[in-house]
Amino acid sequence: MSAPAPSRLAIVDAEPLQRQEEVLTEAALAFVAELHRRFTPRRDELLARRAERRAEIARTSTLGFLPETASIRADDSWRVAPCPAALEDRRVEITGPTDRKMTVNALNSGARIWLADFEDASAPTWENVILGQVNMADAYTRSIDFTDASSGKSYALRPNEELATVVMRPRGWHLDERHLVDGDGTPVPGALVDFGLYFFHNARRLLDLGKGPYFYLPKTESHLEARLWNDVFVFAQDHVGIPQGTIRATVLIETITAAYEMEEILYELRDHASGLNAGRWDYLFSIVKNFRDGGPKFVLPDRNAVTMTAPFMRAYTELLVRTCHKRGAHAIGGMAAFIPSRRDPEVNKVAFEKVRADKDREADDGFDGSWVAHPDLVPIAMESFDRVLGDRPNQKDRLREDVHVEAAELIAVDSLEARPSYPGLVNAVQVGIRYIEAWLRGLGAVAIFNLMEDAATAEISRSQVWQWINAGVEFENGEKATPDLARKVAAEELGNLRAELSEEAFAAGHWQQAHDLFLEVALDEDYVDFLTLPAYRQLRG
Repeated sequence: MSAPAPSRLAIVDAEPLQRQEEVLTEAALAFVAELHRRFTPRRDELLARRAERRAEIARTSTLGFLPETASIRADDSWRVAPCPAALEDRRVEITGPTDRKMTVNALNSGARIWLADFEDASAPTWENVILGQVNMADAYTRSIDFTDASSGKSYALRPNEELATVVMRPRGWHLDERHLVDGDGTPVPGALVDFGLYFFHNARRLLDLGKGPYFYLPKTESHLEARLWNDVFVFAQDHVGIPQGTIRATVLIETITAAYEMEEILYELRDHASGLNAGRWDYLFSIVKNFRDGGPKFVLPDRNAVTMTAPFMRAYTELLVRTCHKRGAHAIGGMAAFIPSRRDPEVNKVAFEKVRADKDREADDGFDGSWVAHPDLVPIAMESFDRVLGDRPNQKDRLREDVHVEAAELIAVDSLEARPSYPGLVNAVQVGIRYIEAWLRGLGAVAIFNLMEDAATAEISRSQVWQWINAGVEFENGEKATPDLARKVAAEELGNLRAELSEEAFAAGHWQQAHDLFLEVALDEDYVDFLTLPAYRQLRG
């Protein structure tokens, strides 16, 4: 019996956008509908499995490598598929949303790779979701040149051979796209919308350019979620008639559960895998989320005090490099989030030295590349990796057989000497409120205190406040972390913002709304898994 035809998808509660018909074609929507019919039920089962696993961690306060997949880890014979030429050299990757200006600047940045972000660096307004797809197609057809109406500055692409290779990041499995629903009114997962529209319109176009449809997979929590992505890829390639293995995926190991399943994740995606990435803020957020009932030994200090040299972070990154190179995959390092100041060269000097030290460490540890958030950081990161790689595209031959990581080392948070501080509480509240306010205006990548922040930043900020309060942390000034103290700090920040901004600018923003939402997700006894879930309900557009 043939499979039932997918129900038609309907666009709901969305104002029509100029050029949306180029993206939302009947054939493209039919493809997304079929993805939804085939794979959303399994997505739902896997989200339920996340909750079950989290309950088990709450009961045991531990995690370990999976006994049921020990044979995969022990089998030294398997490797991921050979890397396509366009992804061999990934020594510097720039990240950012897919608005028109960023698209041109990122492609022209001199970085080898652009992570074109439909996830944490993009607030999922309908305009951002759909026009981001328009911009990607325009980039590949070289019809994206434009002049900014406000500044008069012109933006144009360099020759194709000078452009970064695009690796697109769709939304995580947990987020739905409320504006696209099936016949029962069920929303399509945002991951399938982002992946489906991009792949359907651009897969063949990219092959004609000598590249391919390459993806970053975010928020993965298990090898079973990687298996679901692999099945999506197999179906998608058959559907449009391109060879199996054309798609390549890099998985962000940004959850603590995924850190225990790196080899299994590569194994599930082995015909489509390109590498793994070490994502810092989401990783810390995941540790807090999963071990929030674990008592004092799991209490993290201020986020900026948890550097990549912390013992449990070293265990994570070194295991990632060893795992990737053992299996023939790229190991991609973390983000340099500094945004250069146009007014303070001394701030830049200090920050550039920190970025250089961070990238030197990654290159020396065996990473094949790393992330930056701003074009001015590309040369700094490039120098670090050029020093180690020279003319080689990567260092996958450096197997790091000296690395041996025990399960307990990945969650040895109490190996840190730093403690939560009152200034850390203030910073968490400030950054959380400022980021959420921008997100509610449709901005997902925001410069705050000279750092490029995205949704992962807000997650770790609100999670730390929640954890410190629930652990009864006492700060160095003698004050105890309480809901009342958090409310006091938040009220002071709102007052500071009112004084910092003009009355008109304050009134035009979403500051009170952001303040209230931050306190909701930081103080509610029932910890919400992702702040973007309640925030999405308040996002207009």
